[in-house]
Amino acid sequence: MIPKISRRYIRIFKSNKRAYASWIILCILLVFSLLAPIIAHDKPLIVSYKGQWHFPMLQFVSDDELGGNLPTEADFKDSFTVNEINKNGWMIMPIIEWYYDTVDYFSNEPVPSGPSTKHWLGTDDQGRDVLARLIYAIRLGLIFGFILTALSSVIGVFVGAIQGYFGGRTDLFIGRFLEIWGSLPQLFILIIISSLIAPSFWSILLILLLFSWTSLTGVVRAEFLRTRGLDYVKAAKGLGLTDFQVMLKHILPNALVATITYVPFMLAGAIVSLSALDFLGLGLPVGTPSLGELIRQGKENLNAPWLGLTAFFTLTILLSLLVFVGEGVRDAFDPHKKENA
Repeated sequence: MIPKISRRYIRIFKSNKRAYASWIILCILLVFSLLAPIIAHDKPLIVSYKGQWHFPMLQFVSDDELGGNLPTEADFKDSFTVNEINKNGWMIMPIIEWYYDTVDYFSNEPVPSGPSTKHWLGTDDQGRDVLARLIYAIRLGLIFGFILTALSSVIGVFVGAIQGYFGGRTDLFIGRFLEIWGSLPQLFILIIISSLIAPSFWSILLILLLFSWTSLTGVVRAEFLRTRGLDYVKAAKGLGLTDFQVMLKHILPNALVATITYVPFMLAGAIVSLSALDFLGLGLPVGTPSLGELIRQGKENLNAPWLGLTAFFTLTILLSLLVFVGEGVRDAFDPHKKENA
């Protein structure tokens, strides 16, 4: 059973039509991107050849198993392999028959090529399908954003709780540290560190985590400062509960309300940060599909406007959905909105 107060939050959130519609679209987009390997891939989902079944996405299928002469992995873009399968069986290909790093070596058009029936959003400057790379870029961006937001929230809530609950010198010391840390030129520091460390998913995540957690500490600190002097907190201390138990069981649930309202905006900021580093060429390794990399390709190939426009509109729509959801969550936890619901 959903608690009564939670049902009220959900009802208020649903009353915001724009936020609720954005939430539904965002969920569909997330599910669609998570299913990217079975939606966009250069290998069939299932192959039936001479009565034998093969699952190329899950197992190694050699060329000689499908009528070829080589023990290497079968190339399902090779006309000989395709004809052999069609003559002696069948195969089911994904909706988009391209993986994010598949190069179309059989194209007769110079790269980057424009949208066509073969490549719905064209190809990039390496001859790779833009739509396939876009789907994987959305998945990577959302996964990266969720992980960074979750880690930032944990650190931000922890530091803000310590700062607000104990107050005094602890609050003063952490507050001064946050002032100094926040005054540093974050973008320049991120660029310098990114240029010194070998780029990878986790290294970029840790680099961005250095600064992303600070935006939440002030909100949590204020909530703990407001709550620590209330009667029920004093009663909990009088019953012999430790500081950790009081913070975890009696104050943290109230602070999480303010935290939840920040999460969509933090997620949007994480995606923008990753895209910015990728655009500058200091983000993920070369060849990794990302929105920033697609935008950079658009800048470097002005004769191929579909590259930049596709990534720009995708990033704009994704960030707009997150902002609309964030506005709806903020309204749902607004006491004045609850009174009028």
